[in-house]
Amino acid sequence: MTQTAPTSASSGKQMLSEQVYAHLRHAIMRGNYAPGDALKPQDLAKEQGVSLAVVREALVRVVGEGLADRLPNRGFAVPAFSDRRWQEIAEARRTVEPVVLRMSIERGDVDWEARVRAAHHRLARTPPYPPEEGEYYSDAWSEAHRSFHRTLLEGCGNPILLETFDRMWTASELARRWSAHRNPDRDGIDEHRRLEEAAVARDADTAAEVLAQHLTRTAAALTGSTSDDPAREG
Repeated sequence: MTQTAPTSASSGKQMLSEQVYAHLRHAIMRGNYAPGDALKPQDLAKEQGVSLAVVREALVRVVGEGLADRLPNRGFAVPAFSDRRWQEIAEARRTVEPVVLRMSIERGDVDWEARVRAAHHRLARTPPYPPEEGEYYSDAWSEAHRSFHRTLLEGCGNPILLETFDRMWTASELARRWSAHRNPDRDGIDEHRRLEEAAVARDADTAAEVLAQHLTRTAAALTGSTSDDPAREG
C-alpha cells in the first residue's frame, strides 16, 4: 500500500496535465487567445480547478509544440504575428518540401498515386469551416490537410525527410490557422487541386513551383505581403 499511493497520485497528476494540455492547445488553435496574449498559470489553474504544477506542465508541452512562448521573467504567452519564427519556418519548408516532392514524383509508384488521389478527395470533401466549429478551420479539415501534404511527399521513401516534414508541419500549424483567418478569400481548393494534378501527372517542375507558391502565400498572409514570388520572405 505504501507504494501504490504515490503511483496513483502521479498517474492522477499526469491525467490532469493531459486534460489541461488538450484544453489549452484546443483553445489556442481555435483562436480563443489572440496573438501575443498572456497565458497566466494562476488564471488557468483557477479556471481548470487544478494545481499550478499541473498547469505549468501543460504549458511546457504547449511551448514545445511552438504554440506558446516562455518569456524570461514574464511567464507564458501566445506567439505574435510578427514573430520571426513564422518566416523562418516558411523558408525552411520552401527549401525542403519542393525538393522532397520532386523525389516523391520520381520514385512514387502507382499505389502512391492512388493514395495522393484519395487524400485529395478526402480533403476536398471535408468542410473547412463547419458552422459549429467557429471561424477557424476544423480539426477534421486540419487532419485531412496534413494527410494530403504528407501523402504527396511519402513517395520519396526516405523516413528521415518525412520526419523533418512532420516537425515543420507541427511547428507551423498555428501560423497556418492564423493565415487562413487573415486571408479568407484565398482559393486553397484550387491550389490543392493543382498540386494533386501535377503530382499524379509526374510534372515535377510544376508541382514544385505550385507547392512553393502555396507555402509562400501562407506566410505572406501574416505579414500583409501578397507576393507569389517563392523567394520573397513576405
